[in-house]
This record gives sequence, C-alpha cells and structure tokens, in this order.
Amino acid sequence: MPDDSSNGLNIKSVHVTLNVLEAVAFADRDIGITQLAHKLGLTKATIFRHLNTLLERGYVGKTADSRYRLGIKSHLLGRMASATIDLLAASEQVMRDLREKTGETVVLSVIEPKVLRVVTTLVGKSPFEIGVRTGSELPFHASAQGKVALAFNQPLAATMQRRALVGLTKHTIASAAQLYRELELVRRRGWASAPEEVVLGLNAIAAPVFDEAGQCVATLAIVGSVQFIPGEPDARQTAAVVKSAARISQNLGHAPVRVARAMR
Repeated sequence: MPDDSSNGLNIKSVHVTLNVLEAVAFADRDIGITQLAHKLGLTKATIFRHLNTLLERGYVGKTADSRYRLGIKSHLLGRMASATIDLLAASEQVMRDLREKTGETVVLSVIEPKVLRVVTTLVGKSPFEIGVRTGSELPFHASAQGKVALAFNQPLAATMQRRALVGLTKHTIASAAQLYRELELVRRRGWASAPEEVVLGLNAIAAPVFDEAGQCVATLAIVGSVQFIPGEPDARQTAAVVKSAARISQNLGHAPVRVARAMR
C-alpha cells in the first residue's frame, strides 16, 4: 500500500491535470505549452506530461501548429452534464406526483454509453425505507430499468450479445433468447418489470423517457416490495409509470405521438 507521501503526490498530480484542462477550456483561443506554463506557474516539461495524458484520453486536441484545444471527450462530458441537468429539471415535479399517486419509491436513471446510472431517487411512503442509491449502476439484463433501456436502444441491446448474463437471483434471466423475447414484450407494451431479478423480495416497474430527438435517454421507475408491486403489476401502477415517463419526455420536447410510435 502506498504511503501518505505517495498519496499526496498522486493527489497533487490530479490537481495539476485538472488545472491544465481548465486552462485549455477557458482560454480565448487555442493555447500553447509556453502560455500554459506561464499561466499556471509550472515548467513546460510538467505541462507537456499532463497534456500528453489528456491528449491520449481525448480530453484535449492538438492543432497542426502544436497548440491545444478541448477534445471530443470533454465536449461529450459537457453534453451529458447539460442533458442530465435538463432531465432533472424536467423530472422533479413528475417524480413527486408519481410518488404521491403510487406511494412507492421513484427512481430516475440515465442511459450512459456503457452503464445505466441512477441519478435521483424519491423514497416512498412506506415505513420501511426502500431506495436505490444515487450514482449506483443497474444491471441491464436483470432490472426493469435496464430492460427498458435495451428495448428502446437497439445499439445498446446489440452489445449485450457480447456480455455474459450473470444470475443475481434464481429469477434473473440468464438466457439471451429469453432476454430478447422479454425485450420484444417490453417494446410492445411500453414498460418492464423485474420481479425479484436483482434482489429477492423487490420488484420495479419502469418506462422509457425520450428526448426531443426521439432517443431513449433515461428510465423512470417505481421500486418496492413484491407485496405492493407484484410479479404481475396492477394496471393502475403500470399506467401511472408510463404516463409519468411520457410527461417527462414532453418536458424534454418530445412529441407524445412519437412516444406512442416508439412503443409499438
């Protein structure tokens, strides 16, 4: 295990890398190593090392005259952050209304390139707290939210062909053929459930959230005990989740008629 001084050096190195990235980002125009060294009070050799790392990872780009600008990875992160902020604003009241209507915990998850991540949770009204931790990753094949993401995002679903379907409980779908049959069903009815597939005793109902361009960017779900969200969910529960997800989609600029077509 590294000692404290080693940890201190690692932390300092991270700060320097971020300082270099911020200096490139906030420069009025493409910036060179000499300018960065002068601006940050560091040697050109130090700047060069950190720029090389950022360049390799795609966070900065290099021009023909050896100057630097933000790279595609930085732009993608900015777009994702902006989209998440818009999504949270579009979802806040809808999530409160859904919790009031169903009494269950409400979970909003965003579809990232390789994972499905929980971005916010409203705990339900039950005296026994059932929640999903913000920032946690959900399994695509075993969660209601993951099934929705796969059903309405074909490129993402294609990547599952290269992944092993890990059995989390005895109810988890472990067969690719069974999973794809399930995804067809999800597409037809517009929602998914996953009774006891991630954790015994729990179930969820999830529906897709679409952006203005018609992309499925997130999922909205209610999560609770199988006592209150049974394996065959109540039609009122599924309708509430689907309608709430459609409201968020509308708030993001998606036309309801497009949602209906996507769900066929």
